[in-house]
Amino acid sequence: MNKRLLIASTVFLCLCMLLPAGSSAQESSSVVNSKHNLTASGPGPIKVAGASEVCIFCHTPHASNPIAPLWNRNDSGAYYETYESTTLKAAVGQPTGTSRLCLSCHDGTIALTETYNSRNAIKGQTIFISPGDAGYIGTDLTDDHPISFVYDSTLATRKRGLRDPATLPPELPLDHQHQLQCTTCHDPHDDSFGYFLRMDNLESQMCTSCHDLDGWFSSSHATSSASLSVAQGDEWDNLRANSVRQAGCESCHRPHSAGGRQRLLRQEAEEENCFACHDGSVARGNLSSEFFKTSAHPVRRTTGVHDPTEAPLTMADHVECADCHNPHQASASSAVRAPLIKPVMKGVSGVSSSGAVTPQATYEYEVCYKCHAWNNPVRSPIIDRVIRNNNVADEFSPSNPSYHPVEAQGKNMDVPSLLQPLNPTSIIYCTDCHGSDSTAEGVRGPHGSANQPLLVRNYTTIDHTPESPTAYALCYRCHNRNQILAENNNPFDEHRKHILDKNTPCSVCHDPHGISATQIGSRSGAHLINFDGDVVGPADSGDGPFFEDRGFRKGSCTLKCHNENHDDEDYP
Repeated sequence: MNKRLLIASTVFLCLCMLLPAGSSAQESSSVVNSKHNLTASGPGPIKVAGASEVCIFCHTPHASNPIAPLWNRNDSGAYYETYESTTLKAAVGQPTGTSRLCLSCHDGTIALTETYNSRNAIKGQTIFISPGDAGYIGTDLTDDHPISFVYDSTLATRKRGLRDPATLPPELPLDHQHQLQCTTCHDPHDDSFGYFLRMDNLESQMCTSCHDLDGWFSSSHATSSASLSVAQGDEWDNLRANSVRQAGCESCHRPHSAGGRQRLLRQEAEEENCFACHDGSVARGNLSSEFFKTSAHPVRRTTGVHDPTEAPLTMADHVECADCHNPHQASASSAVRAPLIKPVMKGVSGVSSSGAVTPQATYEYEVCYKCHAWNNPVRSPIIDRVIRNNNVADEFSPSNPSYHPVEAQGKNMDVPSLLQPLNPTSIIYCTDCHGSDSTAEGVRGPHGSANQPLLVRNYTTIDHTPESPTAYALCYRCHNRNQILAENNNPFDEHRKHILDKNTPCSVCHDPHGISATQIGSRSGAHLINFDGDVVGPADSGDGPFFEDRGFRKGSCTLKCHNENHDDEDYP
């Protein structure tokens, strides 16, 4: 017994010796100068009148709680709701070890003034950490970083993106059972780095000690020098960072009291984590306002539907920023050539032209195909085509008789109307046509547009529309208007007649995506001709409507349009 008392007293004295007096060089790292000093002279918001012993709130030299050395607090016996996520691989149970000791204060169930050793209890005062206090965590840990799980090489193998714990720096200790605890990240006696962190987390130094995400260090979110100081509200109230680069992971994630519980996002609504910067306050361009335009990807329509583990071919209809952008890999580096995926979309899953799921899309169109091909949510197309097909991958297939060159260069080498630098061998992106109508910097991409369906320029599809540069501005971005409308200019004579003289929109004859080889039957399907069924009908003979290709710059139509009958009428 005497030996135990001697050891206990010695340890307690050692603890007290760590508390420097006056202006010691260690003063900045002392618990005396931190919020864990709850005495009347402490610097924090919670002070206990009359208390002068700093250590007594947690430690006692005698008659301590046997669950930890010299521990002077009770275990509340509280049951905790623990962190859950569809991407979680660790086995997280009830808090254990030092984490349970930390929670004896921070869960708010036991008064800070209540001690295990009643002989040195704080008399006459009962003070709790409450939900209004910054240090309050409560018993609901679903919005906090998981704790009390075994972090070993087996877990690192099962969970992609985790480093092997053998590589952890000495500043981040696991407990004797190889479990990650509160004390892995926090040192309750040293607040040198703020929030009692064990190491500086500027540029996510601490986060990336455990988390090793593909492409992170070259991503925009890891390298951007954009200032956070101009951001509105309290988006980054728990950070001491001045730039996106310094904030790193914590630009979007919050280790405690997260709004989006799964994956610890700052905001519950997924898109709001992006708009905190991409509203023009931090990042270039106001993308937030783009989504309020007439035609836009409806990211605000759903919350909590998107999931990183979802299967693109069976997922529920929805769209979130993360469906097209991987914030851990997205980069603003130099663009690549179509059809390769752009750096801003790097690391996103996709669906190939054959319908196979690709964990990381190689081509931009594979990202679009997740929603606009095999699992197509578009039920009511703007134009009711004679040949109906909502599967965009089917329309763009290089095996088709005609298609816009999204997957591969086109088949028709006779396209004299193309504007430079385009030529018949060019390949284009989906986003060359579908994207923002704004010319402002930083808002490119299919976020929102005043032009249906999410087009970068106006494309009128209403019959009897007078021709003008603005009516078909989308087409005229790539095709020379003067050449198309010129008189006696084969092969465009019929274009002038229909578009200019008859006020017939381009869309009445042409389906801009393509004509599927599986649907054309015996017809040619050439030149993107797939008639608007609301304008074009069968000929008086009952045949049609259809177009037949009859060789170089030749063809015939069998149909009725604007009450004019065409029965195997040749062109030119």
